[in-house]
Amino acid sequence: MLTFETVNELTLKVTCTGSDVLFTKAGAFIAGENAGGKNYKFEKVLLGPQNNIGQALLGQLARRVTGENLPLMKVTLNGDSVTYYANYGQHVVVYHLEQGETISVESENILAFSQDCDYSVRFIGVGVLSQKGLATSTLIARGKDAYVAVLCNGNPIVLSNVMSQDTLSVDPDAVVCWVGNGHCDPQVTADISWKTFIGQASGESYQFEWHGNCPVTVIIQPSERRGGISVSMD
Repeated sequence: MLTFETVNELTLKVTCTGSDVLFTKAGAFIAGENAGGKNYKFEKVLLGPQNNIGQALLGQLARRVTGENLPLMKVTLNGDSVTYYANYGQHVVVYHLEQGETISVESENILAFSQDCDYSVRFIGVGVLSQKGLATSTLIARGKDAYVAVLCNGNPIVLSNVMSQDTLSVDPDAVVCWVGNGHCDPQVTADISWKTFIGQASGESYQFEWHGNCPVTVIIQPSERRGGISVSMD
Protein backbone atom coordinates (compact mmCIF):
# COMPACT_ATOMS: atom_id res chain seq x y z
CA MET A 1 0.00 0.00 0.00
CA LEU A 2 1.22 3.49 -0.88
CA THR A 3 0.53 6.88 0.64
CA PHE A 4 1.57 10.23 -0.84
CA GLU A 5 2.30 13.39 1.14
CA THR A 6 4.26 16.60 0.60
CA VAL A 7 7.33 17.69 2.55
CA ASN A 8 8.12 21.42 2.76
CA GLU A 9 5.80 21.99 -0.24
CA LEU A 10 8.57 21.07 -2.70
CA THR A 11 9.02 17.32 -2.21
CA LEU A 12 6.83 14.25 -2.57
CA LYS A 13 7.16 11.64 0.18
CA VAL A 14 5.93 8.15 -0.71
CA THR A 15 5.46 5.66 2.12
CA CYS A 16 5.18 2.03 1.07
CA THR A 17 3.81 -0.67 3.37
CA GLY A 18 4.45 -4.11 1.90
CA SER A 19 5.16 -4.27 -1.83
CA ASP A 20 3.82 -1.97 -4.53
CA VAL A 21 4.62 -0.17 -7.80
CA LEU A 22 4.92 3.56 -8.43
CA PHE A 23 5.30 5.58 -11.64
CA THR A 24 7.20 8.88 -11.60
CA LYS A 25 8.71 11.43 -13.94
CA ALA A 26 12.05 9.97 -15.05
CA GLY A 27 14.90 11.14 -12.81
CA ALA A 28 12.63 12.54 -10.07
CA PHE A 29 14.00 10.34 -7.23
CA ILE A 30 16.10 12.27 -4.70
CA ALA A 31 16.34 10.00 -1.61
CA GLY A 32 15.04 6.89 0.12
CA GLU A 33 15.26 4.90 3.34
CA ASN A 34 14.37 1.39 4.50
CA ALA A 35 15.49 -1.23 7.00
CA GLY A 36 18.23 -3.60 5.82
CA GLY A 37 19.41 -3.60 2.22
CA LYS A 38 17.86 -1.34 -0.38
CA ASN A 39 14.52 -2.89 -1.35
CA TYR A 40 13.40 -0.75 -4.29
CA LYS A 41 14.59 -0.42 -7.87
CA PHE A 42 14.06 1.85 -10.88
CA GLU A 43 13.54 1.14 -14.55
CA LYS A 44 12.67 3.29 -17.56
CA VAL A 45 9.17 2.72 -18.92
CA LEU A 46 9.64 2.22 -22.65
CA LEU A 47 6.04 2.07 -23.86
CA GLY A 48 3.70 3.01 -21.02
CA PRO A 49 2.34 1.82 -17.68
CA GLN A 50 -0.36 -0.35 -19.28
CA ASN A 51 0.05 -4.09 -18.71
CA ASN A 52 -1.31 -4.95 -22.15
CA ILE A 53 1.37 -4.61 -24.88
CA GLY A 54 -1.13 -3.53 -27.53
CA GLN A 55 -2.60 -0.83 -25.30
CA ALA A 56 0.89 0.31 -24.33
CA LEU A 57 1.91 0.69 -27.99
CA LEU A 58 -1.22 2.66 -28.85
CA GLY A 59 -0.76 4.81 -25.77
CA GLN A 60 2.85 5.56 -26.66
CA LEU A 61 1.85 6.52 -30.21
CA ALA A 62 -0.92 8.80 -28.95
CA ARG A 63 1.43 10.54 -26.51
CA ARG A 64 4.07 11.16 -29.17
CA VAL A 65 1.55 12.49 -31.70
CA THR A 66 -0.09 14.84 -29.20
CA GLY A 67 3.06 16.08 -27.47
CA GLU A 68 1.93 14.59 -24.15
CA ASN A 69 4.84 12.14 -24.04
CA LEU A 70 6.00 12.04 -20.41
CA PRO A 71 9.29 10.16 -19.79
CA LEU A 72 8.22 7.70 -17.09
CA MET A 73 10.17 5.72 -14.52
CA LYS A 74 8.77 2.61 -12.83
CA VAL A 75 9.66 2.22 -9.16
CA THR A 76 9.25 -1.33 -7.84
CA LEU A 77 8.99 -1.34 -4.05
CA ASN A 78 9.70 -4.71 -2.42
CA GLY A 79 8.96 -4.04 1.24
CA ASP A 80 8.43 -1.20 3.67
CA SER A 81 10.21 1.98 2.60
CA VAL A 82 10.04 5.76 2.32
CA THR A 83 11.17 7.43 -0.90
CA TYR A 84 11.31 11.08 -1.94
CA TYR A 85 10.80 12.78 -5.32
CA ALA A 86 11.10 16.34 -6.63
CA ASN A 87 11.59 18.35 -9.81
CA TYR A 88 13.79 21.47 -9.85
CA GLY A 89 12.22 23.03 -6.77
CA GLN A 90 8.68 23.12 -8.17
CA HIS A 91 5.80 22.99 -5.71
CA VAL A 92 4.12 19.61 -5.29
CA VAL A 93 0.38 19.01 -4.86
CA VAL A 94 -0.94 15.58 -3.84
CA TYR A 95 -4.43 14.43 -4.74
CA HIS A 96 -6.07 11.20 -3.53
CA LEU A 97 -8.63 10.24 -6.17
CA GLU A 98 -11.87 8.53 -5.23
CA GLN A 99 -12.95 5.45 -7.18
CA GLY A 100 -13.91 6.53 -10.71
CA GLU A 101 -12.69 10.10 -10.22
CA THR A 102 -10.69 11.62 -13.10
CA ILE A 103 -7.87 14.14 -13.18
CA SER A 104 -6.98 15.92 -16.44
CA VAL A 105 -3.47 17.37 -16.37
CA GLU A 106 -0.70 18.54 -18.68
CA SER A 107 1.97 15.83 -18.91
CA GLU A 108 4.69 18.30 -17.92
CA ASN A 109 2.89 18.79 -14.59
CA ILE A 110 2.83 15.10 -13.60
CA LEU A 111 5.37 14.12 -10.95
CA ALA A 112 4.09 10.69 -9.90
CA PHE A 113 1.06 8.42 -9.70
CA SER A 114 0.24 5.05 -8.15
CA GLN A 115 -0.62 1.92 -10.12
CA ASP A 116 -4.26 2.27 -9.06
CA CYS A 117 -4.53 5.01 -11.72
CA ASP A 118 -5.25 4.36 -15.41
CA TYR A 119 -3.01 6.68 -17.44
CA SER A 120 -3.96 7.77 -20.96
CA VAL A 121 -4.06 10.70 -23.38
CA ARG A 122 -7.24 12.07 -24.89
CA PHE A 123 -8.19 14.85 -27.26
CA ILE A 124 -10.16 17.84 -26.02
CA GLY A 125 -11.64 20.48 -28.29
CA VAL A 126 -10.77 23.36 -25.99
CA GLY A 127 -7.09 22.47 -26.14
CA VAL A 128 -6.67 24.47 -29.34
CA LEU A 129 -6.88 27.62 -27.23
CA SER A 130 -4.21 26.61 -24.74
CA GLN A 131 -0.46 26.47 -25.18
CA LYS A 132 -0.30 22.69 -25.52
CA GLY A 133 -2.71 21.93 -28.35
CA LEU A 134 -5.59 19.50 -28.61
CA ALA A 135 -4.73 16.89 -25.98
CA THR A 136 -4.37 16.37 -22.26
CA SER A 137 -3.21 13.52 -20.04
CA THR A 138 -5.86 11.72 -18.02
CA LEU A 139 -5.60 9.62 -14.87
CA ILE A 140 -8.66 7.68 -13.70
CA ALA A 141 -8.87 6.03 -10.28
CA ARG A 142 -9.55 2.31 -10.47
CA GLY A 143 -8.60 1.44 -6.88
CA LYS A 144 -8.69 2.85 -3.36
CA ASP A 145 -5.00 3.81 -3.38
CA ALA A 146 -5.15 6.08 -6.44
CA TYR A 147 -2.72 8.92 -5.73
CA VAL A 148 -1.46 11.61 -8.10
CA ALA A 149 1.26 14.19 -7.44
CA VAL A 150 1.35 17.23 -9.73
CA LEU A 151 3.87 20.04 -10.13
CA CYS A 152 3.19 23.79 -9.93
CA ASN A 153 5.28 26.88 -10.51
CA GLY A 154 4.69 28.62 -7.19
CA ASN A 155 2.16 27.97 -4.44
CA PRO A 156 -1.02 26.61 -6.05
CA ILE A 157 -4.55 27.89 -5.67
CA VAL A 158 -7.38 25.36 -5.43
CA LEU A 159 -10.84 26.35 -6.67
CA SER A 160 -13.91 24.14 -6.32
CA ASN A 161 -17.61 24.48 -7.09
CA VAL A 162 -18.54 21.02 -5.81
CA MET A 163 -20.44 22.45 -2.83
CA SER A 164 -21.15 26.02 -3.96
CA GLN A 165 -22.14 25.27 -7.59
CA ASP A 166 -20.46 28.56 -8.51
CA THR A 167 -19.09 29.34 -11.96
CA LEU A 168 -15.30 29.00 -12.11
CA SER A 169 -13.39 31.08 -14.65
CA VAL A 170 -9.64 30.69 -15.13
CA ASP A 171 -6.85 31.56 -17.55
CA PRO A 172 -6.00 28.41 -19.57
CA ASP A 173 -2.27 29.13 -19.32
CA ALA A 174 -2.46 29.10 -15.50
CA VAL A 175 -4.36 25.81 -15.24
CA VAL A 176 -2.44 22.85 -13.85
CA CYS A 177 -5.26 20.30 -13.73
CA TRP A 178 -8.93 19.73 -13.02
CA VAL A 179 -10.59 16.89 -11.11
CA GLY A 180 -14.12 15.53 -11.20
CA ASN A 181 -16.34 12.55 -11.90
CA GLY A 182 -15.75 12.07 -15.60
CA HIS A 183 -13.72 14.38 -17.80
CA CYS A 184 -15.53 17.61 -16.76
CA ASP A 185 -13.98 19.57 -19.61
CA PRO A 186 -14.42 23.35 -19.46
CA GLN A 187 -16.24 25.61 -21.85
CA VAL A 188 -14.33 28.38 -23.59
CA THR A 189 -15.44 32.00 -23.41
CA ALA A 190 -13.85 34.57 -25.71
CA ASP A 191 -13.76 38.33 -25.24
CA ILE A 192 -12.71 39.62 -28.65
CA SER A 193 -13.65 43.06 -29.94
CA TRP A 194 -12.32 45.56 -32.48
CA LYS A 195 -9.68 46.61 -29.93
CA THR A 196 -8.18 43.13 -30.15
CA PHE A 197 -7.36 43.63 -33.82
CA ILE A 198 -5.52 46.91 -33.30
CA GLY A 199 -3.29 45.54 -30.57
CA GLN A 200 -5.30 46.93 -27.65
CA ALA A 201 -6.50 43.65 -26.16
CA SER A 202 -6.89 43.30 -22.40
CA GLY A 203 -4.62 40.26 -22.34
CA GLU A 204 -7.52 38.09 -21.18
CA SER A 205 -9.18 37.35 -24.51
CA TYR A 206 -10.24 33.81 -23.63
CA GLN A 207 -10.93 31.83 -20.47
CA PHE A 208 -11.95 28.37 -19.32
CA GLU A 209 -15.29 28.18 -17.50
CA TRP A 210 -16.95 25.47 -15.44
CA HIS A 211 -20.57 26.10 -14.48
CA GLY A 212 -22.49 24.90 -11.45
CA ASN A 213 -23.90 21.87 -13.26
CA CYS A 214 -20.33 20.59 -13.74
CA PRO A 215 -18.88 19.96 -10.25
CA VAL A 216 -15.11 20.19 -10.48
CA THR A 217 -11.97 21.06 -8.53
CA VAL A 218 -9.39 23.13 -10.43
CA ILE A 219 -5.75 23.67 -9.45
CA ILE A 220 -4.08 26.77 -10.86
CA GLN A 221 -0.59 28.20 -10.49
CA PRO A 222 0.49 31.85 -10.02
CA SER A 223 2.45 31.67 -13.25
CA GLU A 224 1.17 31.69 -16.82
CA ARG A 225 2.75 29.51 -19.46
CA ARG A 226 3.95 31.22 -22.58
CA GLY A 227 1.63 30.37 -25.38
CA GLY A 228 -2.01 30.68 -26.32
CA ILE A 229 -3.40 32.74 -29.19
CA SER A 230 -2.32 36.28 -29.92
CA VAL A 231 -4.74 38.16 -32.14
CA SER A 232 -3.64 41.71 -32.97
CA MET A 233 -2.33 44.04 -35.64
CA ASP A 234 0.92 46.02 -35.35
